[in-house]
Amino acid sequence: MVRWMLRTVKRLALLLLVVLASVVGVRAWEAWRGPPLHAWHTFEPHELTAAQLDATDWNGYIAAERAIFDEVQREVTQRLPPEDRVAINRYYADAPIYPGHFAKDWNRSYELAPDGPPVGAVVLLHGLSDSPYSLRHVGDIYRQHGFFVVALRVPGHGTVPAGLSHVQWETWLAATRLAVREARARAGPNAPLHIVGYSNGGALAMKYALDALEDPRLARPDRLILLSPMIGLTRFARFAGIAGWPAVLPAFAQAAWLDVVPEYNPFKYNSFPVNAARQAYLLTDVLQGQLRRLAQHHQLDGLAPVLAFQSVVDYTVSAPAVMHSLFAVLPENGSEIVLFDVNRDPAFDVLMRPVSSDALQKMLPRGPQRFRITVLDDRPSDDAVTETTTDPGATAPHARVLALRYPPNVFSMSHLALPFPSDDSLYGTEPDKREFFGIHLGTAVPRGERGALVLDLDTLLRITSNPFFPYISERIEEQIARPAPSRTPAAAPARP
Repeated sequence: MVRWMLRTVKRLALLLLVVLASVVGVRAWEAWRGPPLHAWHTFEPHELTAAQLDATDWNGYIAAERAIFDEVQREVTQRLPPEDRVAINRYYADAPIYPGHFAKDWNRSYELAPDGPPVGAVVLLHGLSDSPYSLRHVGDIYRQHGFFVVALRVPGHGTVPAGLSHVQWETWLAATRLAVREARARAGPNAPLHIVGYSNGGALAMKYALDALEDPRLARPDRLILLSPMIGLTRFARFAGIAGWPAVLPAFAQAAWLDVVPEYNPFKYNSFPVNAARQAYLLTDVLQGQLRRLAQHHQLDGLAPVLAFQSVVDYTVSAPAVMHSLFAVLPENGSEIVLFDVNRDPAFDVLMRPVSSDALQKMLPRGPQRFRITVLDDRPSDDAVTETTTDPGATAPHARVLALRYPPNVFSMSHLALPFPSDDSLYGTEPDKREFFGIHLGTAVPRGERGALVLDLDTLLRITSNPFFPYISERIEEQIARPAPSRTPAAAPARP
């Protein structure tokens, strides 16, 4: 019996090695045949470490950031070979999308001061491969309501895609702590403190808030606003590191990248390194574990109310994880999740996959909950979007019709769309012509033969702005107007 078990284990181990070798071999072959790497894939700027971030202040970070952008100018922009000096390359100084041409380079960290003394402070945390540009409209809402705005460029972002090649999520979190220190210093210790996180920034916002429950040295936020928060990822991200193994050999350097794409977006990377996916997974894994642990020991009572906005279909993050891994463990503290359903226009019935049509029902929990659930949907019988809300502890929802509707050619929201109004200059479907960043990505719906463009058709079909942004703006203004909730002392950490 023992010998049989040993033989079985050996055979399984051998089979696993064969499968793993096959996967790595296929990955190496794909990388070898893939597009070549460019300077923005190979030059890695020198970011501050987590320890250095904890030891410096906002001015120190801005000085280091300025030096990083100078590095990129010297090592990438000024050394481009002739074949990379094209109008569609954001790193070419004469390209219309070159960020240095604009009145403000939204790739960099920035602050917005209100007209009078600050009544509060907010920290804005953008998403993975993104830049501070993505939350500029949310930041303006806060500024107009008297808040001091601190918009962080998360380390590894805004410069070149290679900046994400080796960065660790702990460095992102250290930068978050730095931004909160700056926000608290600007508005004072007693002013309301909000944190807004988009995508990966949502994970950072939640991680910081949980850490603040356990560490009295950290300022606790009074409210958390999350847009498409990265609470969970697909299973592929868990094993993304394996995809980069062949990159240890110089001939297969492309294997360190999941995507090598032309950089035509002035404020977001298109190329995506394996390490970025790996770090995002590690962050969400730690976050979910901390949520479970604190919930189990009843240590979430002091957590700030969470208002989250999430599309029920999301290609980038796990939408169900927002409901089941985050909201399911929250205390009854006034938290709310807002779900954007797919367009129920009958014209899309034959085109919509069943998994997308059924996504809302699969996300909704059964029975009364400790948090509020709001769904925005367009029922075929109505001419506008309906807001259906189920209050904490209730089973019967109440509804109201909004002065909003799905555009006829839009079948759903997307992970990318939520922070951007329809008139966003870069991503909007009706861009504001008073501002131009060299390209209008939200209006690019060309038709022709496949393979002729530098961007793929899936990218073109993905909506990049939110026709319901006025609703998000209204809900954020409600959060600003509400007094800060009373602070509950953190429970002592449970002993192991």
